[in-house]
Amino acid sequence: MKISKKEALEWFEFLSEIPSDSQQVFEEYNNIIKSTLRQIEKSYMNEIKKLQDNIPGLKNLQGRTYYVGEEKNFPKGCMSCLFGDGLGGIRKTHTCNLTCKFCYYHDSMEDVEQIPEGMWDIGDNLYEEEDIDLLLSIQKNPSGIAYVYLEPFMEIEEYYSVVKKFSKAGIHQHMYTNGVLCTDENLKKLAESGLDELRFNLGASNCSDKVIKAMKTAKKYFKAVGIETPMTPEFYESFIEKKEEILSIGLDFMNCAEFHVGPDNINNYIGEKFYVYKNGYLSPTWSRKITCKFMEMASKEKWDMLVHDCSNHTKYAREINKASKQGNSFGAHSYFSEFDRQLPYLFLPILKDKDFKFLSETPLPENLKLENFKEAILESLSHEESEEEFYQGFEDYINNEEN
Repeated sequence: MKISKKEALEWFEFLSEIPSDSQQVFEEYNNIIKSTLRQIEKSYMNEIKKLQDNIPGLKNLQGRTYYVGEEKNFPKGCMSCLFGDGLGGIRKTHTCNLTCKFCYYHDSMEDVEQIPEGMWDIGDNLYEEEDIDLLLSIQKNPSGIAYVYLEPFMEIEEYYSVVKKFSKAGIHQHMYTNGVLCTDENLKKLAESGLDELRFNLGASNCSDKVIKAMKTAKKYFKAVGIETPMTPEFYESFIEKKEEILSIGLDFMNCAEFHVGPDNINNYIGEKFYVYKNGYLSPTWSRKITCKFMEMASKEKWDMLVHDCSNHTKYAREINKASKQGNSFGAHSYFSEFDRQLPYLFLPILKDKDFKFLSETPLPENLKLENFKEAILESLSHEESEEEFYQGFEDYINNEEN
């Protein structure tokens, strides 16, 4: 079913007035919702394809991701993620020194579960440091691991001895940091412990001079240093202002992460134009377009730094690869939406955009036209409420969601 944009907007305006806990309605008309989201996705991906066609030297890594630059600079942590055992996350630090608008924990930072002192979250289980030797001696070693969640340099001295254990076992290790707390001393110690790859979320500090200096220092000590940050308009603007200085560092790569929103940061982006990729991540349409800008610029200006399109498609491929390595059945994967309910009102801005066109449209059959259901749906939901009370409830609900 290829619903028309006009009828999709009519349905979504109506469904946006219905409280999202009215699951029966959303389940009954799920085919309308899925068709609309698919139409948006296909049209948006067509726009991305046109942008990609303008990127000289765009390379495809076995269908799993795109990049421009020399393949030798492609981050080994990403190779592990896309071709190895997947992204093995090790969690330790549950706090952060910054509050970023795009942070996936933005609204729940104070409620992030603490990892007990002296313990490490590995594979969703808690281990003491001395248990890691036992773990490595029994289980098959992963192709790579990543230190995540939230800012490791808040307590970086806790990491050195653990990094040494995994380095001794020959496992590739990379770490994410916003870079604000990096010093020559702690960077040197971390590299000496055996960390292979350090990734700076340069967008967290709006490309601050302090972090640019930290990246220069890191290049002295680590095998690979790069940028990994969500692609936002704010980051693009700040990067362009300091482009020459950043490029002069000699970084190995920049992972352009397509930004996706979740329940804990969606409130910062209400009103943006969204699309959903493969029924999974929800992203503002500007994010991957910024990636395409970077890749086109990097290719035409012949940057030494590899620029990687770490898109929703890349994450989709990652989850399929991980499921395969875990022995799941053919076709299984864990790339799903981070929302547990339908939120039609989020798609009103893109459906109201006159410049956004569906690729092809077919009028809905009579048995799916909104006018044939609207009155019955409202009656079934309102029960004994007056119509005025019912619509006031809708209005209050939507206002609460937007706030």
